[in-house]
Amino acid sequence: MMTVLRPVVVGLDGSRESLAAADWAAREALRRGLPLRLVHAWEGGTSPDESESPELEAPRSWARRILRSAMDRINERYPQVYLSVEQISRPAADALVAAGDEAELLVLGSRAFSGFGGFMAGSVALATVAHVARPVVLVRADQTREADHEPDAQGQPSAHSPYRAVVVGVDPAHSCKELLAYAFESATLRAAPLRVVHTWQLPYVPHALEAKARRDVGAAAEQALEAVLGPWREKYPGVEVTELVKEGRPTQHLLHAARDAGMLAVGRKIRPTRIGAHTGPVAHAVMHHVRCPVAIVPHE
Repeated sequence: MMTVLRPVVVGLDGSRESLAAADWAAREALRRGLPLRLVHAWEGGTSPDESESPELEAPRSWARRILRSAMDRINERYPQVYLSVEQISRPAADALVAAGDEAELLVLGSRAFSGFGGFMAGSVALATVAHVARPVVLVRADQTREADHEPDAQGQPSAHSPYRAVVVGVDPAHSCKELLAYAFESATLRAAPLRVVHTWQLPYVPHALEAKARRDVGAAAEQALEAVLGPWREKYPGVEVTELVKEGRPTQHLLHAARDAGMLAVGRKIRPTRIGAHTGPVAHAVMHHVRCPVAIVPHE
């Protein structure tokens, strides 16, 4: 039976961020040997080619231009990619969630939800990330091919030097399977090192017992992470893994570990309801503050 390949899907809104996301997604599709699908949500009630209403001519023309310009850009820069495009006549969040659920991963442009215009800002992006059943990668406007890689020997940007590290935040107390699968696969595809960050916090103990408690809790955290990573190290023996077990809040240490990274991956617990846009405090924080691409991976 023929295996159907899930595409890498990009949501486009005409912004610089979404074009950078399309470029990143094209490179990721090539790395994974997958097709690339460009989608744009049309909220005019019908598809841009079907409506005859004169007042919709300008937005209809803009919608067509968004996909056409992105398609031309990808065909010119990444001619090896198998490319398809689609206009979806649904509200943006609904369209992106539906497209993302059929994807290997969904890629969106990100302006840290602080810019104006485009459906990647604010509640639509948050709702999309919170509800898609597949990994979602958020990409900044300044993310270039060279930014995926370490500087060259002269310290200059290069697209031919080794890839930057992949960073993943892990809590062994919760399910890590989907998150670690994504992180190890991403590191393997790039021949990049993997930094695994796990944080712990000291519970309240009397001051006289703090030193011993800190040693004990820290050692237990290291052992828990080693136990979780063991099977993945065996499955991906070629991945160079660094374990960073730190005391403190996860967001602070993830931001520090991702400063020079090529990608940061964090988990998002799947919720039984589709009401609201809940991503969890760690995912919410890194989406706003990390400069490299951020992968949000849903898990049970």
